[in-house]
Amino acid sequence: MEEREVMEVDVLFVGGGVASLSGALHLANLIKKHNEKVENTGEGTKLQEVMIAVLEKGAYVGAHGISGAVMDPVALRELVPDFIEKGAPLESEVKKEEVCLFTGKGRIKSPIVPPPLNNHGNYVVSLSRLTEWLGKMVEESGVDIFPGFAGTEVLYDGDRVIGVRTGDKGIDSDGTKKPNFEPGIDLHAKVTIFGEGSRGSLAKTLIKRFSLDQGKNPQSFVVGVKEVWEVPEGRIQPGHVVHSMGYPLKSDTYGGSFIYGMKENKVSIGLLTGLDYEDPFLDPHREFQKFKLHPYVASIIEGGKLIQYGAKTAPVGGYFSVPRVSFPGGLLIGDSASLFISQKIKGIHMGMKSGMLAAETVFEALVKNDFSDSQLDKYRTALSESYVGKELYRVRNFHQAFQKGLWWGLTKAGLQYVLGGRILKSRLEADPDFLHMKKVVDFYGKKTPSEQEKGDIKFDGERTFDKETDVYYSGTTHEEKQPPHLKIPDLNICYGKCSEEYQNPCVRFCPAGVYEIEVDEETGKRELKLNFSNCVHCKTCDVKDPYENITWVPPEGGGGPKYTLM
Repeated sequence: MEEREVMEVDVLFVGGGVASLSGALHLANLIKKHNEKVENTGEGTKLQEVMIAVLEKGAYVGAHGISGAVMDPVALRELVPDFIEKGAPLESEVKKEEVCLFTGKGRIKSPIVPPPLNNHGNYVVSLSRLTEWLGKMVEESGVDIFPGFAGTEVLYDGDRVIGVRTGDKGIDSDGTKKPNFEPGIDLHAKVTIFGEGSRGSLAKTLIKRFSLDQGKNPQSFVVGVKEVWEVPEGRIQPGHVVHSMGYPLKSDTYGGSFIYGMKENKVSIGLLTGLDYEDPFLDPHREFQKFKLHPYVASIIEGGKLIQYGAKTAPVGGYFSVPRVSFPGGLLIGDSASLFISQKIKGIHMGMKSGMLAAETVFEALVKNDFSDSQLDKYRTALSESYVGKELYRVRNFHQAFQKGLWWGLTKAGLQYVLGGRILKSRLEADPDFLHMKKVVDFYGKKTPSEQEKGDIKFDGERTFDKETDVYYSGTTHEEKQPPHLKIPDLNICYGKCSEEYQNPCVRFCPAGVYEIEVDEETGKRELKLNFSNCVHCKTCDVKDPYENITWVPPEGGGGPKYTLM
């Protein structure tokens, strides 16, 4: 049995995104303030040498940070009141906004901006840059951040979480140890806070083990595909925000697009596609490329150049999909807890606030030296009573309202807004995303749809790019001589039922070209080629595979995209 180093910490945050970093910084500030008060008044007991650690699987803090993003600054203002003076990397305050319906050739601009999409007082940001900035403040506060280390296994003492194990490094593709082999470390903590982002691999196992989703709707997701472009001067102003629906997505597919003006003649453009879609040939990356061919979008990026590409999932199931967020020894925060307002397309402030509320619960536990289930469960109550819980509740049926398409969904969403979230009944049910995909013959009425029916396009290399080119612009790298981090337990399903019924949709729904099916011309034998080094860690495959035959786990620490502007 491999001997592993054991590192004892007091509080461990798994994942180095804004939720965990906000929590770590807030906790460090609370402890400092407490100790100063004890010193000044002589009342109480100082918290001595509390060790707070943050694990981040990316090569550096911010490497895997990606969002649209327009940020509501409410949580940041609470955490860092002088964030502007401290140089928060804000692209621009929102100065102009539009909401449009895109048709194939034109757009219909809404005469008013619907209240949920009113971004007055919000900021256009790059999440990767914001995360990097927060990370520096966290380190300055005395918190230990370990980039390049992925949490791969939850550690238990009976039924209580006591920490996580980090992944081994230096394992060859056949599972043998290379000369540079380093075993993972066991990190033990009094409380472990999981902020792994959307579809967290460890959070998944925790939800299952502790039945945290009992009585809840299944989590539901969108995949966002995004590029940052540098465009000719004056093409779009910083702080100009455009949200649109319609083209290129059909009315039966949930989703929408965004265009955000950034500083230095840069623009962030993206398309969100609901992973509860039915069409087995839908390809979110291809739909995004079609979005750029729309005359309005084309007029913005014409003569410009692609700077960066990325993709990620976001949880949009809403209030009824939020799992129980506390369990023996730990808490769930941010996207791992499904804290996202799909109506407003916002999650940053939700993640930050959840991290801060978790910090307050843990701080109280440290002061009392009480890490019992009842103490940790105070986080669940605090979250429910905060603006996070209240915002989620007000739009509790928003995503489910679109189950029957865009037009009926908009009608129901409007009624919900007026009625405070109620519509027909208090809770609309939902099915897991993977169950929504229809078999090819059921969707198209035949076994082989035409290229036109599938929506195929040619990539011109100037405005539209294939997946391999886009992945290059994500900076994604992985150590190729390691076991693939995409686990497919039954290849017979890939070559049999999935091929016959769905024609292997993994080759289409993955926005990074990870999956390829090669067919031997002589024998007709099919072989799955797994380009795992392309993976941008969006986890679409883990969500959408119709047989749940793909499981995403973290690769060797430090692998993945290297975002700087996303």
